[in-house]
Amino acid sequence: MAHTRTSARARLWAVLLVALAAAGTALADPPAATAAVAAEQPRGHDVSSHQRAVDWEAAKAAGATFVYVKATESTAYRNPYFGPQFDGAGAAGLVRGAYHFARPDQGPGEAQAAFFVHNGGGWSADGRTLPPALDVEYNPYDARRPCYGLSRAGTVAWIRAFSDEVNRLTGRRPVIYTTTHWWNACTGGSGAFAADHALWIARHGSADAGTLPAGWSSWTFWQYADRGGLPGDQNLFNGSAGQLARFARGA
Repeated sequence: MAHTRTSARARLWAVLLVALAAAGTALADPPAATAAVAAEQPRGHDVSSHQRAVDWEAAKAAGATFVYVKATESTAYRNPYFGPQFDGAGAAGLVRGAYHFARPDQGPGEAQAAFFVHNGGGWSADGRTLPPALDVEYNPYDARRPCYGLSRAGTVAWIRAFSDEVNRLTGRRPVIYTTTHWWNACTGGSGAFAADHALWIARHGSADAGTLPAGWSSWTFWQYADRGGLPGDQNLFNGSAGQLARFARGA
């Protein structure tokens, strides 16, 4: 099933539009947090099959220094554009990494991690490859089961199983992409991952990343908008270009 984060958000925005229209409220496009984009913080983006063929040289010219590319979802879906997207980003000189969209309702964390790593989610300490990332957020397919039918303890156990397998296969713990609301609601505010997992926080239309999920005191990546000057979602790295390179190497 070719899920993309952009299409899922479109469905969610449609639901919000209906609700707000019923209340007589107008909704504008979510603003980009331009005030927070500091010149010294590397800018990047993330893409999926929704972006298809990306002009990577143009993205680099527009300011991109890094990108995350969707590789897989569940244990069956592979982004058909992953190879050209990942390789094209590397050829253009971007630091790039792969992410997996979690489907805890469609198989164990360990099995999804293995599928991910064997289909693009690897890592090497070459300074050009970001650690694998786990995208875990509200269920875009069934709003009645936002936590995919798992208990809070079950969600924590699923993420732990995924992380352990990625670490076993690649030598790196995955970056965790999430929202504060989902994390605190679906894991019960677990602080079990903050010590050894980098946080990729999603918070749009705000001047800062806001309150972080339980356990984390800082973010590594911030997805601040779902549109902007770069293809796909817009991101910042919390550091310098040199720190981004060291993070990619595993330092």
